[in-house]
Amino acid sequence: MARGESSREKILTAASELAMSDGAAHLSLDSVAARAGVSKGGLLYNFPNKAALMRALVERFLDEFRAELDEKADRLQGNDFAARYMDQVVRTLDEKSPPSSGLLAALAEDPCLLAPVKTFNRELLDRMLQETPDPGAVLTLFLVLEGMRAQQVFGTAILGEEERRLVLDKIASMIGAA
Repeated sequence: MARGESSREKILTAASELAMSDGAAHLSLDSVAARAGVSKGGLLYNFPNKAALMRALVERFLDEFRAELDEKADRLQGNDFAARYMDQVVRTLDEKSPPSSGLLAALAEDPCLLAPVKTFNRELLDRMLQETPDPGAVLTLFLVLEGMRAQQVFGTAILGEEERRLVLDKIASMIGAA
């Protein structure tokens, strides 16, 4: 972990790493504290219970996704925002381990945490829809990418590289990002 990183960030990083390496079922406060190099008391100071830690993982995931997406969004116009969203999701799909495993761990622990994800997705989709002359293309893009991401997270992806590239090229051409 980075030097100078707050104990809260160390804990969140450790929780996300554990969820990724060991799975959501093995995410305990003791294992997170040990991985973060903090006492259990230090962990409980930052997160009074596992539910609070899980909520923070969801918030962190959404905040990181939003920040990366907004990084260049102010300079983009029209379907360019949709293209930026596509680029960001495709980059995460190309990673060996799903970056959202912390999110998955949190959702497995408390399905009520789906509400902020649903709100985030609605805001993201509404923003893309407001900026496009082709709502059908944006809706298709969103559903295809989120479906591919869900398949990766749940380990059910079956497309070969050539099939995946064909799908991505098609949706890129639909939004004018080809």
